Amino acid sequence: MKIVLPGGTGQVGTVLRRALTAAGHEVAVLSRRPTGPGEMPWDGRTLGPWTEVIDGSDVVVNLAGRSVSCRYTPDNLRAMMDSRVDSARVVGQAIAAAARPPRIWLQMSTATVYAHRFDAPNDEATGLIGGAEPGVPDYWGYSVDIATAWEREQETADTPHTRKVALRAAMVMSPDRGGVFDVLSRLARLGLGGPVAGGRQYVSWIHDHDFVRAVEFLVGRDDLAGPVNLAAPAPLPHRAFMRALRGAWRVPVGLPATKWMAELGAFALRSDTELLLKSRRVVPGRLLDAGFAFDHPEWPQAAADLVRRVRGR
Repeated sequence: MKIVLPGGTGQVGTVLRRALTAAGHEVAVLSRRPTGPGEMPWDGRTLGPWTEVIDGSDVVVNLAGRSVSCRYTPDNLRAMMDSRVDSARVVGQAIAAAARPPRIWLQMSTATVYAHRFDAPNDEATGLIGGAEPGVPDYWGYSVDIATAWEREQETADTPHTRKVALRAAMVMSPDRGGVFDVLSRLARLGLGGPVAGGRQYVSWIHDHDFVRAVEFLVGRDDLAGPVNLAAPAPLPHRAFMRALRGAWRVPVGLPATKWMAELGAFALRSDTELLLKSRRVVPGRLLDAGFAFDHPEWPQAAADLVRRVRGR
């Protein structure tokens, strides 16, 4: 198949491109800063010569958007919103104008669209969309606004010949340097991988191999459209999540961190505490109902596999 990855140079794009290329597919990457073969320039906002690779492609997986690993200042939040909405809009325009449009458009979204909660898991049918939870910072609601605007841009695109799926993805865990697993592993190996703010908040995640397999599954299932949660079926509290990660690295202890310590650490890392403190209890209802079987459904085993791959690099 011919597969186009707008915004395909980040961590998730690297995972997907590597696997799809190894499987024998022709993969084209659209990037603001193309550096190698198979990559071509686009600005993520306007139509241009890059639309030629959309026309005649089989699959488009739009991953474009400013990284969320940053301080959530007003400017950065606006950049997150604009980069996601603008890229989804222009991808939709390119598909609508194509003489031979792709048969499926997978649009990256995020599990952050769901409410901060502890009482029950969020699936696609019964999950609560966030934005109005009591007792959380106001700007957390803006993260939900970003996700809903992102999905709405795809949903309203006039692409009648292309099936559309919004990938409500949890954190994709891969052994690649600079990814979320790499960052969390460094903390664990330094003895800093203890619970944050008590550790009750749920962590949703997906192993990189299962992420790729889920994408391939969705491409092959003509009956699935709309939002789909890409998350392992067993989210767990942060305390248990970090305990399992420490166990995979054979680190016996991890210093706990209070909320203010997390704020200080996030500031030093130029990141934001929402990534640590929001309880994301997300489950893959539609994937499971459709018969998808996870190779890595439980975090302790998934973490052990990822650690083995890091050590084998």
